[in-house]
Amino acid sequence: MFEQFSSGYYLGRLYVEPHDGDCAVMHRDDHQRVNEQLYDDESHPLVMKVGSAHISVHGADGVPGRTLAMPEPALDAAGIDHPPTLSEVLLAKADRAAQLLDVTDPTGF
Repeated sequence: MFEQFSSGYYLGRLYVEPHDGDCAVMHRDDHQRVNEQLYDDESHPLVMKVGSAHISVHGADGVPGRTLAMPEPALDAAGIDHPPTLSEVLLAKADRAAQLLDVTDPTGF
């Protein structure tokens, strides 16, 4: 789902779609699998860069596989104008995600 991109990020392609919740979510199994494979810890928060916005992503049931569901304000902040759309997303590596969580609050989305 994700491959090496840079020293701080992995690159992937996910369908990005709107969602009525208050945070960004992806299918719980995908979320857990990414945590286990890339972070070696299934409880680590995922931080993704979508467009120009960093967002914290949680696992949830009811989300299609390979899909990132985002609240409208997060879609606006990321510059996603016409969802659903297949988009390239950057997944922060564990150390970069920790930096971002310390410096900013991507959990607003």
